[in-house]
Amino acid sequence: MSRSYSRRDFLRLGATGGTIAALGLAGFPTLSLARSQLDARIAVVGGGSAGATVARYLKEHAPNLRITLIEPNETYYTCYAGNWYLGGFRDLDTLGHGYDNLRERHGIEVIHDRAEELDLAGRRVMTRNHTPIQYDRLVVAPGIDFDWDRVEGLDREGTEQIPHAWQGGRPFRILREQLEAMDDGGTVIVCPPESPYRCPPGPYERMALIAHYLKSHKPRAKVLGLDPKDSFSKQTLFKQGWEELYGDMIEWVPASAGGAPERLSVADRRVFTDGGDQMHQGDVINFIPPQQAGAIAHRAGLVDDTGWCPVDQETFRSKRHEDVYIIGDAAIAGDMPKSAHSANNQGKLVAATLVGELTGEPSPGFPTVNTCYSLVAPDWAFTIAAVFEHRDGRIREVEGSGGLSPEDEGKEFRQVEAIYAPGWYESITRDMFG
Repeated sequence: MSRSYSRRDFLRLGATGGTIAALGLAGFPTLSLARSQLDARIAVVGGGSAGATVARYLKEHAPNLRITLIEPNETYYTCYAGNWYLGGFRDLDTLGHGYDNLRERHGIEVIHDRAEELDLAGRRVMTRNHTPIQYDRLVVAPGIDFDWDRVEGLDREGTEQIPHAWQGGRPFRILREQLEAMDDGGTVIVCPPESPYRCPPGPYERMALIAHYLKSHKPRAKVLGLDPKDSFSKQTLFKQGWEELYGDMIEWVPASAGGAPERLSVADRRVFTDGGDQMHQGDVINFIPPQQAGAIAHRAGLVDDTGWCPVDQETFRSKRHEDVYIIGDAAIAGDMPKSAHSANNQGKLVAATLVGELTGEPSPGFPTVNTCYSLVAPDWAFTIAAVFEHRDGRIREVEGSGGLSPEDEGKEFRQVEAIYAPGWYESITRDMFG
């Protein structure tokens, strides 16, 4: 039976990076003899928000499990909070997270290599530089890749000039350096992607925080948003903040007003919209391409014709292969958005589900939650939050749970939410990376 959750509940969750289990409403059973003696090999492909979480929590609930986490990067840079770096009030290095805690505190084998192929019949992960990794169960958390076939004029190589900054680390540094080099009075064009994509409010937070940087350093500059959509997450709250803090510095053009990008010219930084008839010149262009599940999921045949991975939304078991679980941005997860908090909750749910399956114990099947903070300035923020449960064959938002920050609050309320945002980031990344 669904129950209601208060705003205070979500603030408590934000402080713990938690699931609904953190509120004491549901949770894992105490460590049983069966789980304490459980010995199986589980491979986790992808060490981002979802993969790191599931690896850690598998060990929490069954310490003798042999967990191998396969991740090419020795330091994982989060995409979330990257806009804070673009806004000039967070160092990029503080968004990087290593894997020593997962190795040393939790006893997880971490292999820094790229998973090239999944031998699902032979239950092996084939990597670029290591011998094949055998498993009894496989968790795939490949994140996103970009669908370049849907972008005319831009490919992977062109992102050195037209950065997407939608995967952490270097792409963010490229975009920040371009903003710093731009002349005052220039135009920054931000092109959000078509839905679905990672972090639905992210492009609009980015427009605001780029404007925050420009207001301080290049006050005659402009931010132009060219959007293939007519609406977006937290739209009213964003527009209120844009107008209050930046006046006419930000212009957003929806698809219905001719804002949908049709093609790009990388060499001269031009975006063509409105059937290609309108040309927009940018000094800096941030084009965020359409997205799909990470490449290895495609090579392994784990995607459907949407480019994403269909799963049993109660367990996150792949609908394409029985011994595979898929979590994070790559999974088709009903009403759950593609977000860091969703990925973290999915990792916890799958850890409990998988251990229950291996021991024959019932899975707790607890509800999951998403909380997302968006900043319009370092001292101006708002949130969206929701509880989700599996009902009638899919993940659905619990009616009346969570919701948006109120629209009629003033600056002091927004300042308080801005104080919570970095605390949420620190707590949830600590929960993921140990």
